Amino acid sequence: MTATPLRLTAILAGSLALGACTFVPVTSEGEQVRVATSADVQGCERLGHTTVTIRERIGVVRRPPEKLAEEAEATARNAAATDWNANVIVPRGPLQDGRQVYDVYRC
Repeated sequence: MTATPLRLTAILAGSLALGACTFVPVTSEGEQVRVATSADVQGCERLGHTTVTIRERIGVVRRPPEKLAEEAEATARNAAATDWNANVIVPRGPLQDGRQVYDVYRC
């Protein structure tokens, strides 16, 4: 079976559409977790940290950085709520190579 130009266009359009999607929704528990700065958590109890890993590519399509950041944050908020019973996360640094580390707090 040979690929026609129309078929290739449909495959490429589908890949691009998927690349723009955010696949991790914030759970109801994760909605209770806010993202803060280190200055905001003075006096809070640091519980530990969570590392999230996000797929930067779907096939050959590189996903937009803002979608990667949204997905990393959603994953960290969900993990903080369910794994740590926390209500605040603080990113240690930027998303790099599909990985981001967040400190987890209860305030």
